[in-house]
Amino acid sequence: MEEQILRTEYADIMQKSYIDYAMSVIVSRALPDIRDGLKPVQRRTLYDMYELGIKYDKPYRKCARIVGDTMGKYHPHGDSSIYEALVVMAQDFKKGMPLVDGHGNFGSIEGDGAAAMRYTEARLQKVTQEVFLRDLDQDVVDFVPNFDATGKEPEVLPVRLPNLLVNGSEGIAVGMVTSIPPHNLGEVLDAVKAAIKKREITTQELMEYVQGPDFPTGGIVINKDELKEIYERGSGKIRLRGKVEIEQGKGGKQRIVITEIPYTMMGANIGKFLNDVANLVETKKVTEIVDISNQSSKDGIRIVLELKKDADAQNIVNLLYKKTRLEDTFSVNMLAVCDGKPETLGLKEIIDHHIEFQFEITSRKYKNLLQKEMEKKEIQEGLMKAYDVMDLIIEILRGSKNQKQVKECLVYGTTQGIAFRRKTSQKEAARLCFTEKQADAILEMRLYKLIGLEIEALEKEYHKTMKNIETYEEILNHYSAMAKVIIKDIENLKKEYAVPRKTIVENAKEAVYEEKKTEPMEVIFLMDRFGYARVIDQSVYERNKEAADKENKYVISCKNIDKICIFTDQGKEHLIKVQDLPFGKFRDKGIPIDNVCNYNSGEETILYIETLETVLKSKILFATQRAMLKLTDGAEFEASKRMVMATKVAPEDQLICVTCVSVQDDLVLQSKEGYFLRFKAEEIPIKKKAAFGVRGMKLAEKDELERVYAFHPEQKEEKIVFYGEKEVDLQKLKTAKRDAKGTKQR
Repeated sequence: MEEQILRTEYADIMQKSYIDYAMSVIVSRALPDIRDGLKPVQRRTLYDMYELGIKYDKPYRKCARIVGDTMGKYHPHGDSSIYEALVVMAQDFKKGMPLVDGHGNFGSIEGDGAAAMRYTEARLQKVTQEVFLRDLDQDVVDFVPNFDATGKEPEVLPVRLPNLLVNGSEGIAVGMVTSIPPHNLGEVLDAVKAAIKKREITTQELMEYVQGPDFPTGGIVINKDELKEIYERGSGKIRLRGKVEIEQGKGGKQRIVITEIPYTMMGANIGKFLNDVANLVETKKVTEIVDISNQSSKDGIRIVLELKKDADAQNIVNLLYKKTRLEDTFSVNMLAVCDGKPETLGLKEIIDHHIEFQFEITSRKYKNLLQKEMEKKEIQEGLMKAYDVMDLIIEILRGSKNQKQVKECLVYGTTQGIAFRRKTSQKEAARLCFTEKQADAILEMRLYKLIGLEIEALEKEYHKTMKNIETYEEILNHYSAMAKVIIKDIENLKKEYAVPRKTIVENAKEAVYEEKKTEPMEVIFLMDRFGYARVIDQSVYERNKEAADKENKYVISCKNIDKICIFTDQGKEHLIKVQDLPFGKFRDKGIPIDNVCNYNSGEETILYIETLETVLKSKILFATQRAMLKLTDGAEFEASKRMVMATKVAPEDQLICVTCVSVQDDLVLQSKEGYFLRFKAEEIPIKKKAAFGVRGMKLAEKDELERVYAFHPEQKEEKIVFYGEKEVDLQKLKTAKRDAKGTKQR
């Protein structure tokens, strides 16, 4: 075959391929379907367990068998994704209503992983079998070919409750994410019932039934008034708190006991919470906590904080809410696949889609049942009609040569080739007009069916069939009748599976922590050349002044309520609270400043360190290798964040100097080639943090700025610096103008 070269735009091919990939991930893997609330991997796993007969009243089967069968038949995307989905569906602390009954180690709320699939076993939960997989044999949903077209799988499961709300869902697709919180089954079913009765129901009216999310870990939702907007838009943030109890201990001491945690604190975040509390104690943010213990077990969460006598327990609880994940936010984005495309839906839209789906599967179910009853009616009518002419049928059977002759006679009245005893029988046979199904039923009928009692039973069965047909037609032809069937089913589900609400929904006040006022005192900030910083008392410094100055790179006098500003060669300003640094003896080891700010010693070099109080009262000079200078008002460097950008530097340039100056100072710029230029600091314009500077000195092509010196012109003591082996007295340099070349020191 001759090769063909197709010329096309590369960007067009990439765009189309990426869109195809993105839609495949969105629809076929990451997002749940609005109808059954399941992702494809979950749906396929449950259907495979159903096919394998691993039902709730049957023995458990190895998870490895389930995973292998699912992967081989329906989900060829690797065993890990299938097993992870199976594990999550079995974890009662993640799902409001677990769909799989796990046997073995399926992980814990504290983040322990499940055992390997070769060790664990599983089977379907009763609710899964009766609510998710029932009626699959009634043609209520479409079946589609599996990935290799060797079998069929359901496009969606005929779920009879809004699983998307009850169990929630989390998934990351391409360019979008879904995050739906779980809800209480009984409340959701009540809302569905109300929506069926009143199709124009509003979100506000639905929220009379659905109070809010109901997380399996319990906890407290504290922004009740914001839920209406979240449920209308389908997105927003839910604020969660753990449930805390204050218990009385011995000797007048109290203990804080956390019995329920926010849903977002599950897993490794429990350990992080304990570390955060320990850090608060170590950094002296809270001094009343004397012991932390995690006493959680299979019976529930129990984290105990022992307090000192006379400690303000409620104030400490408020601190935990503000400084740890004991209060957290759950980002809601109710995104699901709807009619083949992703769509963000509110509470009412999800319930409306569920009701529409229920009417669809109920309609298909009763159409299928009606069809079966109509077929049964046809056969029953044929048998009763045959009973009235049974003697004639027996005569036809005795006179026929084969079954085909009998069937043609019963259906079409064809009498050729059949030997009749009487001519009248032949005329009567010619008038027979049974349907083919009736003829088959007559031919298959056994002789004992001719007994009188059997005929009576047939007539009773016929009346029952007619009554069923009437009922099914009533359901199919009238909305109210079908709604009644669905509502009855909802009531049965609620009676069977509803559980009490676990999460409290309320409006809570902002947690306010009253910090103990720190008495201001003079201290000394010390930082060695390795970046370890600490704070000591001023009197301790005076006694060890010589050793302190020798061993430390930075020695700064400050107050214990001050902040320390660190300026780096990346143009960043890092702020450290003095209170965050360890205060102790002279020989105590400090902590790396990386631990108390965002400074990265591997990427940044410190150019200048000063107290924020000094910075605010000064003008900050920035100088770069290309001799670009600028002054910035110190008031701009007060910030609440740990790190802010202090200045803008050109990509080909680099910051070499940051220092506090006064506009009355003289500046001396020294280049690498030995040029010195002295001019007044007032010649440099004052600019904002985000601005570039102005040129301070004309440099030769390969020259660059190396040093910047600032001093007051009336300073009496000599200002001597060294360039190479030569001494240079800066005060004897002639004062010139900014942007001059300077004089070379030979």
